[in-house]
Amino acid sequence: MRTALLQMTSSDDPVDNLSRTRAMLAEAVSEGAGFVLTPEVTNCVSGSRSHQQAVLTHEEDDPTLAALREDAAANGIWLLAGSIAIKTHDADGRFANRQFLIDPEGQIAARYDKIHMFDVQVTPEETFRESDGYRPGNRAVVAKTPFAHIGMSICYDLRFPHLYRALAGAGAEVLVVPAAFSHVTGAAHWHSLLRARAIENGAWVLAPAQTGLHTAQAGRPRRTYGHSLVVAPWGEVMADAGTDTGVTVFDMDMNAVREARQRVPSLQHTTAFEGP
Repeated sequence: MRTALLQMTSSDDPVDNLSRTRAMLAEAVSEGAGFVLTPEVTNCVSGSRSHQQAVLTHEEDDPTLAALREDAAANGIWLLAGSIAIKTHDADGRFANRQFLIDPEGQIAARYDKIHMFDVQVTPEETFRESDGYRPGNRAVVAKTPFAHIGMSICYDLRFPHLYRALAGAGAEVLVVPAAFSHVTGAAHWHSLLRARAIENGAWVLAPAQTGLHTAQAGRPRRTYGHSLVVAPWGEVMADAGTDTGVTVFDMDMNAVREARQRVPSLQHTTAFEGP
């Protein structure tokens, strides 16, 4: 399957971001991609809850989701919206960090809400409290497509290997990890963690990322690591997008999953144990 990762520098303006996303999507299609993936919070990178409240919408009204569904149908492609920040009807007013898999007819084939919230102090100057604005999901998702079973995840989920083991155990052959990874933790851990998830599970790992300094009308601008990555089931890095925005296109051979799992059948060797 010819696949494309979009590496973006989304701002906190969903209208401007949508225009850029659609242009990059058109470029990916022109290069023959039948499966296109966008990064986390494609529509809005913002740490200002008041700004998010002003510009975000509910899923049924979201213009980014509607446009991406139209583009998927118009081009007959599978499209993973890595995540879209949307409003929920929750009493506490928190948003959802929601991933959408869209089929070639423009229908939503699967949804996934990010489970693990990025509540960390990376440095004395860089603190994140994702759970203040977003409520976590509670359901792991494997989506079935004609070309692969896809295990869905988002960014900070990457640090929880039991999630990926569960996805692979449920049949996932491709693990998607769209991200807006911190430039500090990205430099330290991004490549190692993605390679580990591929090797542990004998699966393709596709990680489209946000990159660079994200301009903001409100609040403090964020900086993300970039390096959208494609990792093969044996652990080889097949593509690294570096830190520039752009489209990374590659051919994903699903036979590589079968071959890796035959060579090291660790998914079949999981053993129950007691303790500690």
